[in-house]
Amino acid sequence: MADERRRWIYRYSAVLRGTHWVNVLCLAILVMSGLQIFNAHPALYWGEDSDVEQPILSIATSFTAEGRPIGVTRLFGMSFDTTGVLGRSRFNDRPVQRAFPAWSTIPSAQDLATGRVWHLFFAWIFTINGTLYLVYSIVTRHISSALLPRREQWKHIGSTVREHLLLTFRKGVDADYNIIQRVSYVVVILVLAPLMVLTGLTMSPAVDAAAPWLLDVFGGRQSARTLPLVTTWLLVLFVFVHVAMVLLSGVLNNIRSMITGWYSVAREAGHGQP
Repeated sequence: MADERRRWIYRYSAVLRGTHWVNVLCLAILVMSGLQIFNAHPALYWGEDSDVEQPILSIATSFTAEGRPIGVTRLFGMSFDTTGVLGRSRFNDRPVQRAFPAWSTIPSAQDLATGRVWHLFFAWIFTINGTLYLVYSIVTRHISSALLPRREQWKHIGSTVREHLLLTFRKGVDADYNIIQRVSYVVVILVLAPLMVLTGLTMSPAVDAAAPWLLDVFGGRQSARTLPLVTTWLLVLFVFVHVAMVLLSGVLNNIRSMITGWYSVAREAGHGQP
């Protein structure tokens, strides 16, 4: 017998649920194959040329004064010992010189050609899937109704931030996307994801030949190579926060809604049967 204290809201359509899970798969494989590609030249620069003396980021094996090999990550001139994870890790029970460890890349062995195949294939799936999501969301007004921040929400942004810091989550009909969630989703959907796709395309010689102006837009070839990694890690950060909020605000209810579309909320006093 149905719980009369709860009512059900159809929150996500089949298209939204499908594109969501395809994005999860694509992003995971893009990150892991992208790290494989990065391992082939584990350094990032800004501008048109590679200034090997002053990279923005570099990950490599170095040696101590005693001659012991260690992993060293350099970021904006600062050095960190990252032995065991970055720069020097283990593969098949042997220490190896690798920027990112084998467990974090596709394939696990150092194989640039295969990594590029995986990356390119799932990059196109991600692009097509994202375009489908965006067109569908515009046509059905999902973006305007569920994701774009409302004017009245801006007035309560302070209290919303406080609720997030205190891990206080609204229930019932108030369990809607708040201003922080809406701004985050809009930035991810309309800024970070398109930027990742465009900068990735700029790395293609064919795209460069057809649209050479893209390199100028992104500040040069090395800048266009750096930006996809930056945007990808911002997306990864968003995913970690997103998953944490799912776990803390009701994991079963949230997962069920993204699988079946139905979200359960507490019934308000005096509310009729659905």
